[in-house]
Amino acid sequence: MPAHPGSSRYRPPRARTDHLRIPSVPTGSRPPARPTQPDTPTPQASFEWAPTGVGHTETSIGEAPPGTRGAVTSSPKLLDRVRLAVRRRHYSPRTERAYVGWIRRFILFHGKRHPEEMGEVEITQFLSGLASAGRVSASTQNQALAAILFLYRFVLERKLDWLEDVVRAKRPVRLPVVLTRREVEALLDQMSGPNRLIASLLYGSGLRLLEGLRLRVKDVDFGRSEIIVRDGKGRKDRVTLLPTCLKDPLMEHLTKVRRQHDADLQNGVGAVELPDALSRKYPRAPFEWGWQWVFPASRHYIASETGQKRRHHLHATVIQRAIKEAAIQARIAKRASTHTLRHSFATHLLEDGYDIRTIQELLGHSDVSTTMIYTHVLNRGGRGVRSPIDRE
Repeated sequence: MPAHPGSSRYRPPRARTDHLRIPSVPTGSRPPARPTQPDTPTPQASFEWAPTGVGHTETSIGEAPPGTRGAVTSSPKLLDRVRLAVRRRHYSPRTERAYVGWIRRFILFHGKRHPEEMGEVEITQFLSGLASAGRVSASTQNQALAAILFLYRFVLERKLDWLEDVVRAKRPVRLPVVLTRREVEALLDQMSGPNRLIASLLYGSGLRLLEGLRLRVKDVDFGRSEIIVRDGKGRKDRVTLLPTCLKDPLMEHLTKVRRQHDADLQNGVGAVELPDALSRKYPRAPFEWGWQWVFPASRHYIASETGQKRRHHLHATVIQRAIKEAAIQARIAKRASTHTLRHSFATHLLEDGYDIRTIQELLGHSDVSTTMIYTHVLNRGGRGVRSPIDRE
């Protein structure tokens, strides 16, 4: 008679495991071998044009494929070292993004091999692939080369003689697109509001697009009719002119911006981003009127590094799109862009008889040879030669 569950002799029954038993393999036999995978070539990155770095995450480079010797390790990440090296030299954020993107593509192109194992041959293969398969321009190819050379010189700290012998692509000589005075007037007539004011400054003061969008209130001097460009291309400051015809519209615009800033302050916001570490040195400076953007955005954003609610300047694509649409409405056949207005500024000053050195300083060119490209307009079409068909 079985023991009662309450008895000391009671033992719970064992669970049945017959259905879990693995059938035995006869002696001397082997389980079937796993089918082998055919050899596949080393994966390479395609040259389909997309924004640099899109489609590849940081971990895709940090992790090595099985059996790959010398793959980039995830700790410390190579691309983080690149970012630190770029910031240590105070390069611009756009340069940082471009360098990181090209180095990522270089590593992926060679199957995630570590750059320490690669050299001149692999760099040449990558650049040749850009030119042949990607069909990139010479300037884009040279930018990729500059990023790779930066990696070897300043991140990996490899002193190799062949770095100086790498052949750079020859850039073709292109003439700038210049609008006539009537075309500029027709273009501006199709614009209104802040967009028209910014485009007028690009043409009237010879500003680059981001130089105009990053203007601070304190850098516009109405009394001296000057605009101080801070941290321009090459991290250089310069002084350019403030057109007299733009003073009243600009002051009226700043009155509206001031009311918007006062409303932000009443709502507990009103801060803007400051260069470098000025916000730590002067904690109240981001809220001061002089540091506010001349052309602020309509919305706020949250700064990722501090969590502070700030207002950014107007985005570049807003002006680019507005000028493109204005050129279409004005029936301008030339490819007009924001930089076309800067080209037109320099060309029209040369036509008015101003010397090349003055224009060089207003544009912020390091070398006068860069400004000399605009002298092509001083000669009437065909280098001043009169066509025989024009003879009376």
